[in-house]
Amino acid sequence: MVKSDDMTGRLPVGETERWSAYPSWRQFTWLYFLSLMSGFRGWLILRLGVSGGEGWIAGAAILLVCAAILRHWDQYSLTSQRVIMRNGYTGREIQAMAISDIREVTIMQGPLAQFMGIGTLVLQSMSGDRLLSLRGVSDPEVIKTRIEALMPKGHSVLTHQATSL
Repeated sequence: MVKSDDMTGRLPVGETERWSAYPSWRQFTWLYFLSLMSGFRGWLILRLGVSGGEGWIAGAAILLVCAAILRHWDQYSLTSQRVIMRNGYTGREIQAMAISDIREVTIMQGPLAQFMGIGTLVLQSMSGDRLLSLRGVSDPEVIKTRIEALMPKGHSVLTHQATSL
């Protein structure tokens, strides 16, 4: 298995990056909604002259900061040889799977995720003992197609789309 330098995230010679992204901001819509509700409640409390509204507004700000931190926690990369999940802050490789080792590519989307155009790509290894999940990927069908295009000639891959509620 080809590995990049764990600390710097540099790719080995001859391996080129084809796509790189963080999980979509839409993956954290629920956190934005909670922040909005907390901020609104704080504003209402302040408007009514009751103490404690500042705490709700501070909580809303903290939720927004958490969403920003969580969004950049994982960074996904597709190279000419591998699919890589890295820590977005350190660049350290968390998990990787060689393109030649991919047996199955599945897109997991519930109705809300499908409406928002995001999904989870689940890659299963040839041996079936390893999974690599890329959560919150924008336009997962496009990325699935890119992965399939990199597959070696004559190598078949099982693909299907699974929906969940």
